[in-house]
Amino acid sequence: MSGETESIETDGFREECGVFGIYGHPDAANLAYLGLYALQHRGQEAGGIAAWNGRRIAVEKGMGYVADLFDEARLARLPGRSAVGHVRYSTAGASLLENAQPIVYNTNKGPLAIAHNGNLVNAEELRAELEQEGSIFTTSSDTEVFLHLMARSRAESLVDALRDALGRARGAYSIVLLAGEKVLAARDPQGFRPLTIGRLGDAWVVASETCAFDLIDAEPVRDVEPGEIVILDAGGVASASFAMGRRTAFCVFEHVYFARPDSNVFSRSVAESRRAFGRRLAREHAVAADVVVPVPDSGIFAALGYAEESGIPYGMGLVRNHYVGRTFIEPKQSIRSFGVKVKLNPVKSVVGGKRVVLVDDSIVRGTTSKKLVRLLKSAGATEVHMRISSPPTTHPCHYGIDTPRRKELIAATHAMEEIRRFVEADSLGYLSLEGMLGAFGKGEGEACAACFSGRYPVPFAAALEQQPLFGEDEALPASGSPEKR
Repeated sequence: MSGETESIETDGFREECGVFGIYGHPDAANLAYLGLYALQHRGQEAGGIAAWNGRRIAVEKGMGYVADLFDEARLARLPGRSAVGHVRYSTAGASLLENAQPIVYNTNKGPLAIAHNGNLVNAEELRAELEQEGSIFTTSSDTEVFLHLMARSRAESLVDALRDALGRARGAYSIVLLAGEKVLAARDPQGFRPLTIGRLGDAWVVASETCAFDLIDAEPVRDVEPGEIVILDAGGVASASFAMGRRTAFCVFEHVYFARPDSNVFSRSVAESRRAFGRRLAREHAVAADVVVPVPDSGIFAALGYAEESGIPYGMGLVRNHYVGRTFIEPKQSIRSFGVKVKLNPVKSVVGGKRVVLVDDSIVRGTTSKKLVRLLKSAGATEVHMRISSPPTTHPCHYGIDTPRRKELIAATHAMEEIRRFVEADSLGYLSLEGMLGAFGKGEGEACAACFSGRYPVPFAAALEQQPLFGEDEALPASGSPEKR
């Protein structure tokens, strides 16, 4: 693809991963498929399901969307009453089939299949140590480290072996583990990534978000607590602690952007958080305007909140094409802003002749924001006032979200007025850090806002700061002269 088209794919935070597990249902793999379908927004690169068939763990996985990977014949190869599944966007390890999850091993603790959402900040250190001791890795994913640590644990019980492994891992992880028929789930001591338990009749389920429960008519029960191991088996739900009681670091960006608005994440409605962000944003950055327009889909609820608080009418001034795949064929003749137009199109009757408040969740590089402002003005908007329902993104994430390096984040290298001129908005306002955390209902002692503040709850190796997580396809403007880009 050309740079113009590629930029719409990469000018923003990438998704993370989604996990799902189920114990005690005759259609376990089919329900895992549906759960992953609901979690598709958390990763579109690869997907997989592993199931215990009574003799061994069978696994089916591949690259691409869940609906394209699984059909009746493939799911029929996954009989059994227990299964775990995963949708992936790589934040550690290359985009290769061998890195697709669940990862399945036969170990001295029995057959195991693991799926992981998060990122270990000490994965390279642990991997080097394990390789020195003779471990042979088959993937470049940090998830495989858990299996090697469990296999090398001298603990006799599976739970104690998992406790040993988790005790050595640092960073963000919400994992589901299929161990024979049992399903185990665990969450890091800070609780960076969400993980929640549900019930479906006599069966038990665990998933990254509650929207996965809605699709299969499961009832949410509670979150897996930070530092907790949960065991789902014939005895129901059992709990074991390995590091509970530490300072939490719930990722606020789950509520800003990543999670589906119909989910409850960290025991709080995502939709209500976003409306609260929008209401606070309207109080902090009021402007005289005629219509509030969201950038769909993640800006919708924040825009609703902005409209409610400001009294300015809400209008769907941009329509999203939900049928755009990862790639498409561009016309031979160049079309200005083609990459944006193929995904978003303005509604001229809503924005024509109007002063528009454009609400988005974040600005990363700024290139997409600029194209959206131009798109609205080309549709007749007389003014475009950009409002962002989070603070300026100034630091990369090292806890499981695929972000650019710091030098690629426009807010890390440019002043507010420089960013405004670059995106060509008539005004620009970001939600303050205090405003965001206040609306989220958790302070910095409970939430992780490192991508906005640079205050990282868990230390990481300095080398991670320089590691690119996705390509530098479009350079940022030189500081002091953003109008040149």
